[in-house]
Amino acid sequence: MEIPSVYLERAVTQMAQLPGIGRKTAMRLVLHLLRRERSDVEALADSLRELVANVHYCRICHNICDGDVCSICSSKQRDHAIVCVVESVQDVMAVESTQQYSGVYHVLGGVISPMDGIGPQDLEIQSLVERVQTEPVQEVILALSPTMEGDTTCFYIYRKLADADVKVTTIARGVAQNEQLHYTDEATLGRSIVDRRPFKA
Repeated sequence: MEIPSVYLERAVTQMAQLPGIGRKTAMRLVLHLLRRERSDVEALADSLRELVANVHYCRICHNICDGDVCSICSSKQRDHAIVCVVESVQDVMAVESTQQYSGVYHVLGGVISPMDGIGPQDLEIQSLVERVQTEPVQEVILALSPTMEGDTTCFYIYRKLADADVKVTTIARGVAQNEQLHYTDEATLGRSIVDRRPFKA
């Protein structure tokens, strides 16, 4: 399909790079934006510019935040002796929504996936090891999705922490096999956190 405007083409191409958005959906979204009030579209553009300029990753746990350290890591109400290791920022939000966890987090930024060219060096695994070595961490909860990649990553982290004086646990398998953690319902995820068990290789 020939697009009659180079600007429309450029916008559609950029929109189609978003996950789950094909060119047809991108075209529909861009045409929708063209029909909106100019002030609405400019507000959207401004919010995206502010997002890129002002949102950072916490230097401790790698969760997103507006400053150097996120509100969870800086909270004195949280138990800093327990670190919940998750794959993504979405997983932090999912666990927080259960209101069953009062420790802190460590966001890996993905899982080991050789098929996708993602190795341990591409994730925040080494920073987790250093964190366990330098902070008074007593327990590390491996709360990764129960997929082959998630299990591989759990095993790798378990081996990396083998010499550390820390308890390594994993969430209970109330979470279905091959299900992404942030898609799990709050009750099941909350119970999985509460009923966590020692990790076994």
